[in-house]
Amino acid sequence: MSTNGPYLAEIAHLMGDPARANMLHALMDGRALTAKELAWLAGVAPQTASGHLAKLMDGGLLAVAVQGRHRYYRLAGPEVAQALEGLMVLAGGETSRRRLPSRVGAELSQARTCYDHFAGRLGIGIHDALVAGGHLAVAEGGYGLTGSGEAVFAALGVVSSRLGSRRVALRPCLDWSERRPHLAGHLAAALACRCFETGWVTRRKDSRAVTLTEAGRAVLADALPGFFCDEPEAVSLPSRELLPASA
Repeated sequence: MSTNGPYLAEIAHLMGDPARANMLHALMDGRALTAKELAWLAGVAPQTASGHLAKLMDGGLLAVAVQGRHRYYRLAGPEVAQALEGLMVLAGGETSRRRLPSRVGAELSQARTCYDHFAGRLGIGIHDALVAGGHLAVAEGGYGLTGSGEAVFAALGVVSSRLGSRRVALRPCLDWSERRPHLAGHLAAALACRCFETGWVTRRKDSRAVTLTEAGRAVLADALPGFFCDEPEAVSLPSRELLPASA
């Protein structure tokens, strides 16, 4: 068997373990978490989590920052988040019809973070409004901003000329819940940071889901005519018949 080429099987094996998959998913919002937090989220003992984290580090999927006595783990980069989002698109296609509806699922579909940018209907609404308004131009590896696009980002407090990054400015990223593209890239990340700084969008505790505030909705609608992001749908779980009490 040839050993040349990318080690796809090794990476797939690292991502395929349920505990490690839960850890990677927990870091998809761009946060850095401790081993104890990741152990709890993965549902494994701290000693087991340490072994999983070491494997993810060796595989280049995680990076670690040391602050005092604590070690904080995060995804190694946006390319890892992009790979995870792609896998979630594949994983959701056949199984989503068999899942019970949930309020958490509705909130994630409406607005969430995908590593460092917005996803769900919030991210798609921004993408679609920029495209419909002629603010994006097709460029190598993704999108470029037209003159009107530069003006839109400037009005929102994001000036592209001041941003230095090796990452592409903007690119489409297929959304796993909506099956349509939202915006990724360093300008999309800068816009998300601006929305959090101003309170236009707020984070939810222990979740990738975020909340588009009324102020944020008004600002985006003003800067991006045609922007639309609906509210999470109310979800009703099917009622269960009561079982007779046992004697």
